[in-house]
Amino acid sequence: MEALYIFCWICFLGSVLFQGNADLVEDKQALLDFVNNLRHSRSLNWNETSAVCNNWTGVTCNADGSRIIAVRLPGIGLHGPIPANTLSRLSALQILSLRSNGISGHFPSDFSNLRNLSFLYLQYNNFSGPLPVDFSVWKNLTIVNLSNNRFNGSIPSSLSNLTLLESLKLANNSLSGEIPDLNLPNLQQINLSNNNLTGGVPKSLLRFPSSVFGGNNISFERIPPQTSPFVAPSSEPFLTPKKSGRLGETALLGIIIAGCILAIVAFAFLIIVCCSRRKNEDVFSRKLQKGEISPEKEVSRSQDANNRLFFFEGCNYTFDLEDLLRASAEVLGKGTFGISYKAVLEDATTVVVKRLKEVSVGKRDFEQQMEVVGSISHPNVVELKAYYYSKDERLMVYDYYNQGSVSSMLHGTLLFPLPCFFMIIINYILSLKWWKTNIYCLQFTF
Repeated sequence: MEALYIFCWICFLGSVLFQGNADLVEDKQALLDFVNNLRHSRSLNWNETSAVCNNWTGVTCNADGSRIIAVRLPGIGLHGPIPANTLSRLSALQILSLRSNGISGHFPSDFSNLRNLSFLYLQYNNFSGPLPVDFSVWKNLTIVNLSNNRFNGSIPSSLSNLTLLESLKLANNSLSGEIPDLNLPNLQQINLSNNNLTGGVPKSLLRFPSSVFGGNNISFERIPPQTSPFVAPSSEPFLTPKKSGRLGETALLGIIIAGCILAIVAFAFLIIVCCSRRKNEDVFSRKLQKGEISPEKEVSRSQDANNRLFFFEGCNYTFDLEDLLRASAEVLGKGTFGISYKAVLEDATTVVVKRLKEVSVGKRDFEQQMEVVGSISHPNVVELKAYYYSKDERLMVYDYYNQGSVSSMLHGTLLFPLPCFFMIIINYILSLKWWKTNIYCLQFTF
C-alpha cells in the first residue's frame, strides 16, 4: 500500500513537471509564429534551438521558468497587422509592450484570451478601427497606453470596470462621442487630448488638469475661480493729502516701500543665480524623475549612431535613451565617480544608472575603458550592461539587485549564521583582490 502511495505521488509530480514544460513549449511556438508572420527590420535572437528564458531578447519568464509573462519589443520595426492566434496563446502574459513600431490593423480580438494582462503598451503605431467593447475581460489591467494611433469610435464605458487601472492614455487618436464616467478609485494618470470628443467632462475626472482633455470639443463644468486674495492697495491716501505736512510723510513712506521692493528683487536674483549653478548637477535626476525632455528631441538623439546607448553582447534589454530619461528614479548612493540611481522604466524594467561626474576623457578613451569594464566576468562583480557617451553626459547601466548592498548585510540589523557571515567576508575580499589584480589599467583622468 505504501509503495502504491509513493508511485501515485511520483506520477503526480511527473505530470505537473510535464505540464509546465509543455506550456513553455507552446509559449515558445506562439512567439515563433508571431515573429515569422510579421515583417520586422531588426533581427531577433529567437530560434527553435535556444532556450527562451534569459536568452531571447525582450522575453521574460516567471520564477520557475514554466511560462512567459512579459514580451517587450519596442522600436524593432514591426510592420503589418498582428497575426491571429499567436500572441493570444500566451495565456500567462502580464506585460506586453509593442510601442514605437509600425503595426497596423484593428485591435486583435483574440487578445481577450490574455486574462492575466496587467500592462499594455501599444502607443506610436498605426492601429485603426474601434477600441475593444468589453475591457472587463482584463481585470488586472493597471496601465493602458494606446495613444498616437488611429483608433476611432467611442471610448468604451467598460473601462469603468477596471478597478486596478492607474494610467489610461488615449491621446492623439480619432476617438469621438462623449467621455464616459470613469469612476476609478486608483486612476492617477489620464490623457484624452487631441481626439474628436464632445460633451462635458464627467465629475469623476474633474480632478485632472484641463490639458489632458485639450484638442477636443468638450466643456468643463468647473467651479468659477475665486477672486485673487491679493488686492491692490488703495491709492487714495497718496492722491488726496489733507494737510501739507502729510506730503513729506507720504513721500518718505514711498521711498521705504521702493527700497524694500528693490531689496526683495536683489535677494530673488541672488537665489536664482545660486540655483542655476546647481542645475547642471541635478539635470539627469530631474530628467529621469519628471521626463522634462522633449520626446521628439530625445528620439532623434537616441537614433543618432554617434549618440546612443551601447549594449554589450548578450544583454537582453531593449530600451533606449528616451526610455531611460522617462523612467522614475531614486538615488541609491554617491561615490567618487558620481551618483548611482535606481531607474524603473514604464514597462517595469529596473536598472541601475551611474552618472559619471567630471570625467574628462575623450570618446575613444571612454569607449575603450568601457570595453574593459564590460569584459569583466566575476561572480562577485556586477556586469556592465550598457553605457552612453555624449559631450554633456556619461552613463553606465547595470542590472538592479534587490537584495541590498554588502554594507547593509555586514552592518545592518539582519542576523546571519556565523559560517554565512564569514563566507560573505571571504568572497568580498576575493573580489577586491581580483579587481585590484586585473583592473589596474583602468583609470579615469579628472
